[in-house]
Amino acid sequence: MCSRRELANAIRMLSIDAVQNAESGHPGMPMGMADIAEVLWRDFLKYNPKNPNWNNRDRFILSNGHGSMLLYSLLHLTGYNLSIEELKNFRQLNSKTPGHPEIGETPGVETTTGPLGQGLANAVGMAIAERTLSSYFNRPEHDIVNHYTWVFVGDGCLMEGISHEVCSLAGTLNLGKLIVFYDKNGISIDGKTSDWFTDDTAKRFKSYNWHVVDAVNGHDSESIKKSIKEAKLIIDKPSIIICNTIIGFGSPNKSGTAESHGAPLGKTEIALIRKKLDWKYPPFQIPDKIYKKWNFAKKGYELEKEWNKKFFSYQSKYPDLSIEYLRRIKKELPLNWDKITKNYIYFLQKNKQDIASRKASQNTLEKYSEILPELIGGSADLSPSNLTMSSRSNSIVDNLSGNYIHYGVREFGMTAIANGISHHGGFIPYTATFLIFVEYARNAVRMAALMNTKHIFVYTHDSIGLGEDGPTHQPIEQLSSLRITPNIDVWRPSDQVETAVAWKQAIEKKSGPTALILSRQNLVQFHRNSKQLDSISYGAYILYDSEKPLDVIFISTGSELNITLISAKKLVSLGYSVRVVSMPSTNVFDRQDDNYKEFVLPSYVTKRIAIEASIEDFWYKYVGINGLIIGMKTFGDSAPAEDLFKKFGFTVENIVNKSIILLKS
Repeated sequence: MCSRRELANAIRMLSIDAVQNAESGHPGMPMGMADIAEVLWRDFLKYNPKNPNWNNRDRFILSNGHGSMLLYSLLHLTGYNLSIEELKNFRQLNSKTPGHPEIGETPGVETTTGPLGQGLANAVGMAIAERTLSSYFNRPEHDIVNHYTWVFVGDGCLMEGISHEVCSLAGTLNLGKLIVFYDKNGISIDGKTSDWFTDDTAKRFKSYNWHVVDAVNGHDSESIKKSIKEAKLIIDKPSIIICNTIIGFGSPNKSGTAESHGAPLGKTEIALIRKKLDWKYPPFQIPDKIYKKWNFAKKGYELEKEWNKKFFSYQSKYPDLSIEYLRRIKKELPLNWDKITKNYIYFLQKNKQDIASRKASQNTLEKYSEILPELIGGSADLSPSNLTMSSRSNSIVDNLSGNYIHYGVREFGMTAIANGISHHGGFIPYTATFLIFVEYARNAVRMAALMNTKHIFVYTHDSIGLGEDGPTHQPIEQLSSLRITPNIDVWRPSDQVETAVAWKQAIEKKSGPTALILSRQNLVQFHRNSKQLDSISYGAYILYDSEKPLDVIFISTGSELNITLISAKKLVSLGYSVRVVSMPSTNVFDRQDDNYKEFVLPSYVTKRIAIEASIEDFWYKYVGINGLIIGMKTFGDSAPAEDLFKKFGFTVENIVNKSIILLKS
C-alpha cells in the first residue's frame, strides 16, 4: 500500500530531480503544493489522459506556472503521453517540458502560464465559457457540458493587479464552478512577503462575492479533501481555498525560505530530502506500486465512455443541437459561410456609404452574427464607442446563454479572460477598447500571440483622427508595435468594404489573433472592380494605377487612403505616373508569394511614399531607406481632427509638394 504522503512525495522528488538535472527551475512550489495536487488529481479532477482534448474534461490551470514541474510530474504519473525521458529533458531544447507550461507543447496543458495572474484570468474565461456553453446546449437530463475549472495560484498571482480585475468580475458573474487554490506560503523571490503583501485575502475575496475556505492545512489530505467538498457545494459563487503551505516542503535547510523558490536545491540538500521523506529510490525512478496508484487511464476512459453514452442519447433526442455543438467544438464554419460573406462584401461595394470603420464593423457584426452564434464579444466599458454590440447581442448577466460580456474598465483582464474563452472551445471571442489602451492589455495580447489564440481584438479611435481627446488618447506607436508582434494579423481598413473583408479574414483564420484597427471619424468609400475586391484578402492590392512605367508608388491605409488617392491624381495631372496601393494588412501581405508582392510593389520602382498617421519608422521596410514617409514623429495634440491632420502634414498640398521633391531628386 502507498500512503497519500508517499504519492505526493513522488511529485516532490520528480520535480526536485528534474530541476537539479536541468540546473535551473523552481522546486519550492511543487514541493509545497504536492499534497493539494495529489488530492485534487486523484479524487476530484475529471479527465482522460489518453484523450487530453475530451470536450467535457475539467480544466486545470497552473497560474503560478514557474512551478511547471508540478504539472509535468502529474501528467507523467497519471498516464499522459509524457515520458520519464521528457522529465529528464526539462527546460531543454525541443523537449515537451519547457520552463513554463506551454499550450500545444505538452499534452494536458490547457494554457500557457508564467506571467503571474494571467492563468487565473484564463481560468475565469474558461469558467464563463463552460457556463455559457452549457446554458446554450444543455437540456433537462442531458447535461453534455458540465465540468469544473480548477486553478492553482501563488502569492505573486494575487499581488498582480490583473487578479483584482478578473476576480472582481468572476464574483459579479457568480461563476460557481470556478475553484481556486491559493498557495499561501508567505515567500516570494525577494523573501518573506509580509514586508510587501499584507492583504487580508479572505476579506478581499469575500468582498468580491466569492466563497472563501480559509486556513486549510495544505499538507493534510483530509483537510484539503474537506475544503474541496465544501467548495463544490457552493453553486452561485466562485470559491477560493486558502491553503497554508510550506514552500520547499521536505527540505531540511531550505524549506520555508526563498532559497527553495527558483534554483536547484543542490545534491547535498537533495540527499537530505530523500532521507527526511524516506524516499529510497534514485533520481527519476518511481516504483510500480506508486505508478499503479497514480495511473488514471482506466478511470479516465470510463469517465469519457459514460459521457459518450450521454451524448449519444442527446444526439438522438436533439439532432440539430448536437450537430451545432460538434461544429462549434471542431471549430468549423457554417457551410454557407463563404457564400454569405462574399455576397455581403459585394453588396457593400454596390451600396456606397461613407461611414466610420467602427460603424462598418458593427454593421458587419450584425450580418455575420446571423450565422455565427459562437461569436462572443465584449468591451472594456466602451460598447457605445467601440460599437461592438449588434441587435443579437445578449449580456451573459441577463441571459446565461448570451453572447456579450460587459467587462467594465478592465482592459488587461478582459483580454486574458477572452484568451481563456477561446482555449476552452466552442466560441470565437472578440474584445474591444480604444487602440491607445492596448497598452493596458499588452501582456495578454502578447500571450494570445504566443499561444496562437484565436481572438479578435477590436481597437477603435485609431489615430490623431479621434480629435479633441488629445495625445493621452491618440495612438502613435501602438499600430506598429502590434504589426511587429509575431502571429498577430493587423488590419487597418479604409472603408466599410475593407472592414467586412478584415472581419471575414479574422474569423476564417485557423489560429492566432487578429487586431482590427478602426476609425472614429467617417471614411470615404472607394470604387473597386471585382478583381480588386477579391484582392483585399491578400493584405495589399492596387487601388489606382496610371500609365506605366511608373514613376512613384503610394502606399497607405485607413483614413489617410483618401488624401493619398487625391494626391496621386494631382500628380498624374502634372504628368507623373503613379500607383496607389491600399495595404490594410501588412502582415497578410508579407505572407503572399514573391510573384504577387512583385506585382503590387515592383522592385524597379524605387520612388515610394507611405502615408499613415502612425509612427514613421515602420514603413521603411516597404519604401526603402531613401523612401518618403509622411507619418507621425511626435505625440498628437488636442484639437478637432481636421486641424490635427493639417498640423501634422496629412494634406494633399503637403503630400504633393514632398512627392515632387522626391521625384526630382
